[in-house]
Amino acid sequence: MGEIVGYARTSTAEQDAGLEAQRRDLLAAGCTKTFEEKVSSVAPRAKLTEALAWVRAGDILVVTKIDRLARSLTELLRIAEDLERRGVELRVLATPALTGPTGKLMLSVIGAVAEFERSIMLERQREGIASAKAAGKYRGRAPTARRQADEIKRLASDGLTKAAIANQLGVSQRSVFRVLSKESWQPADQ
Repeated sequence: MGEIVGYARTSTAEQDAGLEAQRRDLLAAGCTKTFEEKVSSVAPRAKLTEALAWVRAGDILVVTKIDRLARSLTELLRIAEDLERRGVELRVLATPALTGPTGKLMLSVIGAVAEFERSIMLERQREGIASAKAAGKYRGRAPTARRQADEIKRLASDGLTKAAIANQLGVSQRSVFRVLSKESWQPADQ
């Protein structure tokens, strides 16, 4: 028998309790290695990519719920098909018995419901934002990179690469490029 590998994800750092609960459930399920991340479902999920690359034939990939694994039914089915093709079992703790033809049907139904729930949530969020904008109460999220523009410039003048600056400040490289090129800023020694 192969390794039992877990994957846990929460959308934000504020959901530490949710990550801890997933960690506990994955440990109870026998996971000997766990990949964890705190990222939005729409952001790149490096640890999921790492977990999918890690598992080998005979291994079991365990998640607590379907929505921790995939954003859409299409993505879920792609991941499940890839794992099956490679001989890796997918186990969802909230939904046992996902093997065989009935399991594939259940996976599709549950994935479709999860995708539907997410789309409803996003629709409500858009309606709430529109309502707040109409009332003059919504200004949007403060741009992270612009708030850190002075620090980006300082690190660039210290000789750090754009990639290193992005990594250190937790912003994208594109944002660093944008801040540095917006004012045609260049380090003094160039």
